[in-house]
Amino acid sequence: MKFPIVIHKDTESDFSVTVPDLPGCFSAGSTVEEAMDMSREAIECHIEGILIDNEPIPIVSAIEQHQQNEDFKDGIWAIIDVDLSKLSIPSKSVNIEIPEILLNTVDNYARKHGKSRSSLLTQAVTEYISTH
Repeated sequence: MKFPIVIHKDTESDFSVTVPDLPGCFSAGSTVEEAMDMSREAIECHIEGILIDNEPIPIVSAIEQHQQNEDFKDGIWAIIDVDLSKLSIPSKSVNIEIPEILLNTVDNYARKHGKSRSSLLTQAVTEYISTH
């Protein structure tokens, strides 16, 4: 899943990161690059907590929607891609039936985008559930 983040820098502090679609999810770093790396960790940890609490993952909004919020004025925007299949919560192998042609389509799409089948299906299910 791709999450927009906004990075701010005050003269007396490190770079701070807010994840608008995950209320309460914040991070920081001494450089922009470190702040972005730390934000990925913060997002993963936050999502794990949401899943452990059996809550739905919030819908991700476009950066343009967040830019209208005064709290994010003058921030630097970036996108952080989080692979939900690699969260530290336990995974479980399942046996499902899916039409072979659809499975081939899934595999081709995953390969084209540098993902595994499990990663793509996890992301697709998560996004579907969060929007319905």
